[in-house]
Amino acid sequence: MTTTHTPGVIKRFGRTPWRFQQTFETPLNDIDRFVSTIISAHGHIQKASVTIDQVVFDAKHLKTLISADESTIQLAQDVSITADARQEIEPLLQAAFADWVDFLFVPTPKPFVIYADHDEFATFYANTKSHLNQIVKPLASHGYSVMQNWKREL
Repeated sequence: MTTTHTPGVIKRFGRTPWRFQQTFETPLNDIDRFVSTIISAHGHIQKASVTIDQVVFDAKHLKTLISADESTIQLAQDVSITADARQEIEPLLQAAFADWVDFLFVPTPKPFVIYADHDEFATFYANTKSHLNQIVKPLASHGYSVMQNWKREL
């Protein structure tokens, strides 16, 4: 995994016009299965990044994923941790959900992105209804709680 700091990433995300969104409650007691459902619904993620918006409490799970060379990097706004190998993607997303951070998850290819907050809500954004349904339907069918008629404003 690699760690970088790119000022303005979160601000640019907030200005991006997304046509569709759906928010779920983050199941803290079932993060592994929640993340597994997300990853399998996408089907072919080649790499992914988690970009920090805000660290509320120590991000111990994310810190354990950062290599020893990069341990001096402070996890703060606009710091991204990128999983360059497929086997690193699921642990990265699990760690982000497990820590008390607000973050942006961007898979490659990018049919959707996720913005999740420490208040236990994960919003999925897409520019087509079919891309949003690709992730929303599997999560809903696994019983995860959908926030009806709720729109996240960034």
